[in-house]
Amino acid sequence: MQIKSLDELRKIKEEYKDSVKLRSQTETPGGQTEILVGMATCGISSGARETFNAFVEELNKEGLDDIKVITVGCVGYCHSEPTVSINIKGQKPVLYGNVKKENVHQIIEKHIKGGQPVERLILSTDFEIV
Repeated sequence: MQIKSLDELRKIKEEYKDSVKLRSQTETPGGQTEILVGMATCGISSGARETFNAFVEELNKEGLDDIKVITVGCVGYCHSEPTVSINIKGQKPVLYGNVKKENVHQIIEKHIKGGQPVERLILSTDFEIV
């Protein structure tokens, strides 16, 4: 597709702005929740792009416009990609591992809407010094 004018580019931007929610400098109204999807090479090769798209689609379908879906780089848990961190203001972040697009609906329903993390997908992030 060849873009012939700045107005045409603005029209394309407007058309697609609601299908992708990325971090912006301005705060989203309500801005209480962020979903961070690890999109380093290991994450992408494990299906993180599909997981990211599933979050965006599901949130749009549910009308949850105040939740940001953000791509991040390496999270450091390559063995458990795709990784997703759910950051809800005022709560400890929850890091999920092996999050396939099939898990997205459950995470949104149970954790984001219901307040109960999906235990079977949580990665342990506590390290004991010996």
